[in-house]
Amino acid sequence: MSELKLSGVKKSFGMVDVIKGVDLEIQPREFIVFVGPSGCGKSTLLRMIAGLEEISSGDLFIGDARMNDVEPSERGIAMVFQSYALYPHLSVRDNMGFALRYAGVPKAEIARQVGEAARTLGLEPLLDRKPKELSGGQRQRVAIGRAIVRHPRVFLFDEPLSNLDAELRVHMRIELARLHRKLNTTIIYVTHDQVEAMTLADRIVVLRDGVIEQVGSPLQLYDDPDNMFVAGFIGSPKMNFLPAIAEAGSVRLHRHGDVRIPANLPIAAGSPVTVGIRPEHFVQDGTLSLRLKVEFAEHLGSDTFVYAGYDGGDLLTIGANGARDVGPGQTYHARFNAGDVLFFGPDGERIRLGTVAG
Repeated sequence: MSELKLSGVKKSFGMVDVIKGVDLEIQPREFIVFVGPSGCGKSTLLRMIAGLEEISSGDLFIGDARMNDVEPSERGIAMVFQSYALYPHLSVRDNMGFALRYAGVPKAEIARQVGEAARTLGLEPLLDRKPKELSGGQRQRVAIGRAIVRHPRVFLFDEPLSNLDAELRVHMRIELARLHRKLNTTIIYVTHDQVEAMTLADRIVVLRDGVIEQVGSPLQLYDDPDNMFVAGFIGSPKMNFLPAIAEAGSVRLHRHGDVRIPANLPIAAGSPVTVGIRPEHFVQDGTLSLRLKVEFAEHLGSDTFVYAGYDGGDLLTIGANGARDVGPGQTYHARFNAGDVLFFGPDGERIRLGTVAG
């Protein structure tokens, strides 16, 4: 049995359709990440699961129980928001135990559950402090602890790390991964940051304009995207897209020196094609080569990225580790292999049929 199921779920605000029909099954103990650009509907979908937004049509099940009309407090979920939403006048201990006190749980049991959550999150030395005495990361852990003591079936996280600085976000990602292993429960996590999605998720749900574009493990989406949107959204730096023309037995990069990529695509000769190449797939021993002019080189120590273009065209991002002497104005031969190339049709959908030689 799935832990949570969405069947034909839609959400409209007046005449505006925000969620346009979502079907999704989440298994027990999965860490699921909703990801997509601002306005794609990911937070709205999470709030519908929480019961904070009404479902316009379709069904939501947690376990085998339909939850459309069930109050948020009775759904067996706990939510952690982007803002910590802590009571400033209460201690860490009292913030974490507030929901239990409100529910009439005996004091001894509250103390036990708060203590257990504090040990899990490393908050024991901070239990008597007020929120103003805590760092941003500590406040977020208190907010998570407040959710843990409720022992929910499903945890909902709505961009919980977006208010933290870059270094602390990395630390908290590690802490969340550890927490998931300890609690062994289901987590649904919303973020616009694809790095968070790639590092935390068992499966990623990529959303755009209220529609699921693709669902899969991080590496499935990275290696085998269904369309240009997913290919461009998942991965940092993002995939390069080059316009091309299909020919018999090859694809011609007509704006990049007429380089021909061996490929048998199931489309008519003369059809427009988009070629996708990830920055790291430019390699020194590639059998195909683009002759480009360097505009900028980014030397990051262990990594070097070259930004180069052909004859005034769009710049490509090239992983060029070891090329420490590359600089603006130089000619750069960006080499790659045909087997590392992805092809997309005029509609942006992936072309998977046919074979690629090389």
